[in-house]
Amino acid sequence: MYVRTLQPEINRQQQNMKKKALMLFFALLSLTANAQDSTNNEDGKKINKEKLEGKDYLPEIHGTIRSKYEYQTTMGAGRFEVRNARISVTGNILPIVAYKAEIDLSDEGQIKMLDAYARLFPIQGFTVTAGQMRVPFTIDAHRSPHQQYFANRSFIAKQVGNVRDVGLTLGYTLPTDMPVTIEGGLYNGSGLTNQKVWHKEINYSAKAQFLLTKGMNLTLSVQSIQPEEIRMQSYDIGAYYEFDRFHIEGEYLYKQYSDNAFEDVQAVNTFVNYDLPLRKVFNKISFLLRYDMMTDQSDAKTTDSETGELVITDYKRQRLTGGVTFSLSKAFRTDLRLNYEKYFYAKNSIAKESEQDKVVLELMIRF
Repeated sequence: MYVRTLQPEINRQQQNMKKKALMLFFALLSLTANAQDSTNNEDGKKINKEKLEGKDYLPEIHGTIRSKYEYQTTMGAGRFEVRNARISVTGNILPIVAYKAEIDLSDEGQIKMLDAYARLFPIQGFTVTAGQMRVPFTIDAHRSPHQQYFANRSFIAKQVGNVRDVGLTLGYTLPTDMPVTIEGGLYNGSGLTNQKVWHKEINYSAKAQFLLTKGMNLTLSVQSIQPEEIRMQSYDIGAYYEFDRFHIEGEYLYKQYSDNAFEDVQAVNTFVNYDLPLRKVFNKISFLLRYDMMTDQSDAKTTDSETGELVITDYKRQRLTGGVTFSLSKAFRTDLRLNYEKYFYAKNSIAKESEQDKVVLELMIRF
């Protein structure tokens, strides 16, 4: 009875905290909305450190809004949704100190704090990032919503390769003829919501990117996390090649569970994009085709109430996605996407309502 009496009060306190956080965030936006500066990129890093003036330290505002309509052919039902409504503030405190704070006002209807970190540039090519961030792992999972080619993310980006956590990341770009960037760090391993949990184990993630030749990128990643009792070890290899009007990409992820607690997981994401320039109304039209798949997966936290064994949280499936994207301006700035997703499930797999055949119409703007 005592717990039930306290619960409404706890809920009210949590709601008040959210309201205060939103009020503070919007107050910051109102103060900095006119203080944008083209010398900063979206992570607050200076493009030209030699030209430092007072305005260089003013914050820069960015935002992404993705609104879409989905029609599921299996159920014969549709829905409207604001998938993302992100606002970010970036800037520099000093020539070698940058910051970023990003909040999503509608992540599938939920308010979420995403990025909140400080970044140092102690020497040329070397970065130190501390806070809440995307961890260095995979290609597709590391893309922001406005950088995605399809209306819905691949299985690697959404289910298998979740890559946002709290921790410390070091990055270094080698001074070589062939551009090589190495990133790695230590993280909680339990995601964004369980930051007060103490960890005795080490959770890490690392990624190396090689620009082999013009337009060709090879990425190798490794990640080891332990959300609760079971450790998950993941390996990823991916590459993409851009030439003429084509972007061709392929990625493979392999995940293992400690003590054979669950069967190994495999995931694949491959797609091709072709851009056709246009002269009227639209800047270009892109034709896209994607194949991705994943085997049965467990989140390493959900167990059977009787046996205590890990249970399947994402069932084995394959998907074929075809689509067109109309770009009203520069690519990944104002895009109108029309996709059709066809799912293929194994006999014993259970399909979630949102993971079935559907048509997706999405409008994405980036500012």
